Amino acid sequence: NYRTKEKIDAVENAFRKSFKDIEISFNNFKVPSHVSDQPMSDEETKLGAQNRARGAIEADKTANYGVGLEGGCKWEIEENGSKKSLICFAWMCIIQRLPDSKLQESFSRTATFTLPNSVASLVEQGMELGKADDKVFNRVDSKQDTGSVGILTHNIITRSQYYEQALTLALIPFMNSELFADKL
Repeated sequence: NYRTKEKIDAVENAFRKSFKDIEISFNNFKVPSHVSDQPMSDEETKLGAQNRARGAIEADKTANYGVGLEGGCKWEIEENGSKKSLICFAWMCIIQRLPDSKLQESFSRTATFTLPNSVASLVEQGMELGKADDKVFNRVDSKQDTGSVGILTHNIITRSQYYEQALTLALIPFMNSELFADKL
């Protein structure tokens, strides 16, 4: 798990804005996703986020929440079955530890965006998205920095902002527990 400043800032901002009246402390852990380095489906990406959140909450038995973020891609397919375009997104999983030690999960996905063909072709050949971005955009370790969303939007949408919205959406059931009692 790459504990980038952008991901840490997104988690901290989402929690602080969602729970303004509560003092919150944060720990971050490097935990495996147990999925491929470049997830290529919604299902695999969501599982990676869930595995990271589970690993985080297991790493700290006193934590009230565990959070996992996982970026992924998938091909949009034409009606004839051919690949149309490669889209990029990320899944968020937040796990809450209840007083009885049961765990409750909530998920959200970011917005999607289309990757340029120059990047998509490298990913199709097996290259991880961050490395493909580095090659195409002549960057070094961009996945630790702006990521694809920052590069392609010229930082109009920062990587932290991109994740923060989805994290806030994943927090909805926990911010409104009385409305979600039957789901949590």
